[in-house]
Amino acid sequence: MPNTLLVIPSIDIKDRKTVRVVKGIPELQCSEYGNDPVEMALIWRAENAKCIHVVDFNAAHEHSRVNFDIIKKICESVIIPVELGGGIKTFDDAKELFDLGVFRLIVGSMAYQTPDIFEKILNHYGPKFISAAIDVIDDKVVLSGRTVKTETNVITYAKKLVELGTERLIITDVNSNGMLSGPNIDLCKRVAEATGIRVTLSGGIGGYKDLRKVQDEAIDKIDSVIIGRALYENKFPCQKIWRVAESGIFN
Repeated sequence: MPNTLLVIPSIDIKDRKTVRVVKGIPELQCSEYGNDPVEMALIWRAENAKCIHVVDFNAAHEHSRVNFDIIKKICESVIIPVELGGGIKTFDDAKELFDLGVFRLIVGSMAYQTPDIFEKILNHYGPKFISAAIDVIDDKVVLSGRTVKTETNVITYAKKLVELGTERLIITDVNSNGMLSGPNIDLCKRVAEATGIRVTLSGGIGGYKDLRKVQDEAIDKIDSVIIGRALYENKFPCQKIWRVAESGIFN
């Protein structure tokens, strides 16, 4: 039985609407499928998604709770796990989001800036329910909604996160995010090889051929991909993408 690739649709929310994200910047409303994030979640569930990835840009940039009722409704409306990233800065933030019904939290800048708090949350809830996101530009870690570039090498940082107990890393090449120009498979492979864990690739998937490339080149290192714009712009026949990915057979 071949290894299978989990395809996770992304719902990016800003000002209570679904938006399209390019290079980490929420650019346009996804009017083609409608702007209602709850409706979008129901569409992806109907298309047989097994998990939904949600990013709250208001929380990420303003530490705002303006979208929390929408996030709660998404969690209540679908029977699949909802993972959420954006604006998680404290233990109380994590508790509040879990209370909304979120299955898994994706922690970004906080893990870098206050690793003691990240470790506390990780130890309390367990690595199944806490993942770490690393946004990358030119092999360097970027923070704060992808607005601050550090001089920290992605491999060095990834190893530190795994030492803290992280078992899932979500790697985003910011320059390919939302560009439909192809994923940075090499980056994710290097992180996986250095840390000894398989990773989730986010950013750059532009169509079916990109999924096949991940499958062919790195299924032993990359076991899941997060896809946003390509799904919204109908680059895939949606139900087929999940059937094919789950079978592990790309013809």
